[in-house]
Amino acid sequence: MAFKALWQKLWLLFAVIWVVVAALQVGTILAFSGEPDKALQPVLYGVAVPVAAYFLAWLWNRWRSGR
Repeated sequence: MAFKALWQKLWLLFAVIWVVVAALQVGTILAFSGEPDKALQPVLYGVAVPVAAYFLAWLWNRWRSGR
């Protein structure tokens, strides 16, 4: 397995927890609400937040290693 930086390991942990919580929210909304449209926002946040966090961490790492 290739070497991963600490920030990548921490991001992976954050992303897994975030996606699991978002999936639980979507499951709860679909099971008890009866309105699938309400589940769209947690799905979008469940994908967009980890992507944005990775991009910001990547930018930060690139900026810090440029010194």
